[in-house]
Amino acid sequence: MNRHSFMARSFAFALMSAASLISTTTLAAEMVVYKGAACQCCDRWAEALKASGIPLRVENVEDMDIIRASYGIPDELQSCHTAFAAGYIFEGHVPLEVVQKILADRPAIVGVAVPGMPAGSLGMGTDPDASYDVIALHRDGSQSVFMEVRPQQ
Repeated sequence: MNRHSFMARSFAFALMSAASLISTTTLAAEMVVYKGAACQCCDRWAEALKASGIPLRVENVEDMDIIRASYGIPDELQSCHTAFAAGYIFEGHVPLEVVQKILADRPAIVGVAVPGMPAGSLGMGTDPDASYDVIALHRDGSQSVFMEVRPQQ
């Protein structure tokens, strides 16, 4: 192999490595979780995401309404914590698989929400009868069901 061929192959390998690093970095974009200082279910949700490999930092805030209002999260979709990663909003106890899917697939939505604090949702304990919807927030202000969580049969 001559020097020119070696350099060309080395350059191609470097480009492939960089592309791989970029896609991994994109998937692993840091998540910021805003929550009240005393909220333990929020801590459990954040720890589950962190354990899955999603880098995150937790910010305890006095007034969650300011955070939600600044991002336009509708009242009916609010929960106890709000997280942001890679340009997406994650409101409430969003299942881990939904967070991972959004970070990997980059759908054309603003984010997702799990309104309230449903029993059996991530961070809210185990409940074989858990039943709730994950709501997608669209750029035009509309909403749709992103995923249904229903009891295992």
